[in-house]
Amino acid sequence: DIGMAGLQDLVRYCDQRLEADAFDDYCPNGLQVESGTEINKLILGVTASMALIEAAIEHGADGLLVHHGYFWKNEAPVITGMKGRRIRKLLENGVSLLAYHLPLDAHPELGNNVQLASRLAFPGPGAVDSTGLVWGSELENPLSANELSQRIATALERQPLLIEGGREPIGRVAWCTGGAQSYIEQAADLGYDAFISGEVSESTVHVAREREIHYFAAGHHATERYGVQALGQELATRFGIEQQFVDIDNPV
Repeated sequence: DIGMAGLQDLVRYCDQRLEADAFDDYCPNGLQVESGTEINKLILGVTASMALIEAAIEHGADGLLVHHGYFWKNEAPVITGMKGRRIRKLLENGVSLLAYHLPLDAHPELGNNVQLASRLAFPGPGAVDSTGLVWGSELENPLSANELSQRIATALERQPLLIEGGREPIGRVAWCTGGAQSYIEQAADLGYDAFISGEVSESTVHVAREREIHYFAAGHHATERYGVQALGQELATRFGIEQQFVDIDNPV
């Protein structure tokens, strides 16, 4: 049976489950737009774009749960233009917005990093830095760079950009989802053979070659589709609400 959850109960559960208060993030985590008091149906997505908001409305949802929400540091605080149109659409249609950024990257069960490891079949994944954002694994069967590239492509349905820079076979691999290309130096410092993240910068190519570590840019969107799905499934089980993931295509 499809149930109903109080919005504040849902938010309180997510905040505690993800330890949201423990992070010094680039945006507020938790409830960002309050547009009602209850949640019957939750739409999940990576980014609270207009396309995702419209999909939530089309599905009759009263809640939207994303990884990338609003009110980022250094952006204009005013609610005008594109941001104004998005927030107005949420409010006019009774859709509340919940967003969890770093807490949904780092979580040891529901986070993007551990969920990505599961899809890539990396054994014994775990955080290897103090932030919990860089993860690593020792592969039982080492892979060539091309073999790892193909594994990523198969799992994410997206061909990664491979910058060959390290030794083969790859026995130790580190990763951090999303726009985490700058962590490649940390992965090299820790002696990993390869590093996977979402995006790539011009400088990342030179770092990979000079630090002798393979780099895979697997897509910011593609690597961060899984945390919200894991959290959404848990919320559906705990609160008895309906949930559905909507994948808005993004090639980056």
